[in-house]
Amino acid sequence: MNFNFTEVERVESISAKDFQKYYVKPQKPVVVERITEDWPAYEKWNFEYIKQVAGDKVVPLYNNDPVDYTKKVNEPVAKMKMSEYVDLLQSQPTDLRIFLYNLMSQVPQLQQDYKMPDLGLNLFKSMPMLFFGGEGSNVFMHYDIDLANILHFHFAGEKRCIIVPPEDTKYMYKIPHSVICREDIDFDHPDFDKWPALKNINPMVADLKHGEMLYMPEGWWHYMKYLTPGFSMSLRSLAHKPKNLSEAIYNIFLMRTYDNVMRKLKGQDWIDEKNKRAITKTNKLIAQ
Repeated sequence: MNFNFTEVERVESISAKDFQKYYVKPQKPVVVERITEDWPAYEKWNFEYIKQVAGDKVVPLYNNDPVDYTKKVNEPVAKMKMSEYVDLLQSQPTDLRIFLYNLMSQVPQLQQDYKMPDLGLNLFKSMPMLFFGGEGSNVFMHYDIDLANILHFHFAGEKRCIIVPPEDTKYMYKIPHSVICREDIDFDHPDFDKWPALKNINPMVADLKHGEMLYMPEGWWHYMKYLTPGFSMSLRSLAHKPKNLSEAIYNIFLMRTYDNVMRKLKGQDWIDEKNKRAITKTNKLIAQ
């Protein structure tokens, strides 16, 4: 069995007024297909260009190994020159990814290649984050710790985005004191016998091609799979809902700090305890 997906709505282009009215205010995702066609990036952003302008930069790489209490959150598993990494992506499948990396701070030239979209959002101009992945690699299911409104632009290939509304969090086997779910859930081929609560979620899917943008509202879960080698850029704005803004502040300044302290005090026992609680809490809910 697989999920009964709903396709994310698509539009070719949209005004700021309509984007706010139909998507931001009701917190509804959408794909805007032609939003980058007047950017230099639309023609320029491919792997050869990245090698040309950033090939000598050493970049952090991540994989999908389970959480390790001995490592800091978002600690890379390897580092490599960008040129070598691009060659790897183009030569063979790999699970090594660049995740949430501000390459623009290292290569200011890239900042000339895109425009801040006029969609009525107060976007952080200093935080354009890049993501790279090889064919078949994926980014584990999670939601962003700051519960931001996210504009996710994809380039140089195809990428599948599975997104889940925050209302379904109670069914997601969420790990306590984190923004991830159980890492052993396969969202490509879900095992509903092992994870029965997942039958209650309302997932949506969007397959992004070069130049397309996915809007992900505040607190939406997302799982990303690279159907081909490719890379993406995310822009973000603060959560608008007071409840989400409060939760973002709590997550960043209290939850993350508490979790790091407990990792140091209890080590792997803390990780194991949280994983068990994710199952017992979720299955208790659906048994009621």
